[in-house]
Amino acid sequence: MPYEEVGEGVRLFYTDDGQGTPPLLLVHGWGTDSHQWSWHIDALAATHRVLAVDLRGHGYSSVPETGNTPRAMAADLDVLLGRLGIPQVVAVGHSMGGQVVSILAVEHPERVRALVTLDPGYGMTAEIARGFPRMIEGLRGERPHEAAERIDEWCTNAATPPVIRRWHKRRLHGMPPHVLVQAFEAMFTGPGAIGVRPASDDYLARRRCPVLSIWADAGRAGWEAGLLKDPASVVLSWEGASHRLHEERPGDFVNALEGWLRRL
Repeated sequence: MPYEEVGEGVRLFYTDDGQGTPPLLLVHGWGTDSHQWSWHIDALAATHRVLAVDLRGHGYSSVPETGNTPRAMAADLDVLLGRLGIPQVVAVGHSMGGQVVSILAVEHPERVRALVTLDPGYGMTAEIARGFPRMIEGLRGERPHEAAERIDEWCTNAATPPVIRRWHKRRLHGMPPHVLVQAFEAMFTGPGAIGVRPASDDYLARRRCPVLSIWADAGRAGWEAGLLKDPASVVLSWEGASHRLHEERPGDFVNALEGWLRRL
């Protein structure tokens, strides 16, 4: 399996499957890794080149002591694509990965032909954000993995199979605690964070490429629809799905993605 140096002390693990254009870049969420795309890679690689990356601090990639932030992760992806000679991708991101690929689309627009975000980690209301300091305190405490597991509880519902719950719990408990807190804080409360409104509105409105966004929350889906600039953009809401919507419904996700790409 390939690795690529993207900066001093930072080496990213990735898989590279299939052929065909446009190439897809799959970006996982907080506290997990590229294994998250095991439900989808085979189907997508039948018609596309598919890159699935472990972000810095996650999976088999390097674990820096500092700098485990969505902005640094997006910069890593820009370097990775340059090293691989891939000028442009359809960037697909779940949760925190939705932030990462959105930052890639804003800061390196030439890299992103189109963007797909899956229940992305942005657009949080002030009401939700009031709980973030307590969550961060827990991640900095003596039992960070238990705190992470409590945060992860809101990511599932009755639609989530037990195997998916267990899969994510195991990965969370394997994460370096400093990465968990650095990434979470940088998403929502740190300088330049774009996870909470109105910072989300101001930053995401800068995306100019087509966006397919799939949400478990109809209210947040409606909010994002008002930010999208390209007329080919589509926002969907899957009633009854949880934050793990693409893992719960892998066939529906692949069909939605492929159908949308054919219309671009």
